[in-house]
Amino acid sequence: MIDAAPLVPGTVAPNFALPSTLSRRVGPGDFRGRPVTLVFYPADWSPVCTDQLALYQEVMPEFEKHGAALLGISVDGLWSHLAFARDRNLQFPLLADFEPKGEVSRAYGVYRAQDGTSERALFVLDPDGVVSWSYVSPTDVNPGADGILRALEDLAARGLAS
Repeated sequence: MIDAAPLVPGTVAPNFALPSTLSRRVGPGDFRGRPVTLVFYPADWSPVCTDQLALYQEVMPEFEKHGAALLGISVDGLWSHLAFARDRNLQFPLLADFEPKGEVSRAYGVYRAQDGTSERALFVLDPDGVVSWSYVSPTDVNPGADGILRALEDLAARGLAS
């Protein structure tokens, strides 16, 4: 159960800037003019999260074909993200929605107050920062990349992505 409904397509996505593994604050506004995929996940190091983020690293060339940025977001702290990214060779930013805890997850309607994490949720934002696709997966299921890729292909078909 989540505290609120996830943002639906057509919603202007809240902008934010969170501490990242890139040693700076990063958010979707840094990528205006290109699609952005936001990957909310419960926790670094969990088996499903590890598999999910490794898959996205593997298919990064497919995201890049569409000019899309990918941002991973969890309530873990920056030090956990740095160790996790280094250990798993993740080359995309992991953002720390740590303090105030879950503030960005709440803004996107995917914070899990009962366990203090976020849902396993995906959002594809168009180049103007509007949600074009969203999906919430059961926390114990890797949602894969097919939905993201279909959403990016849809943006490309509408002339909004490469």
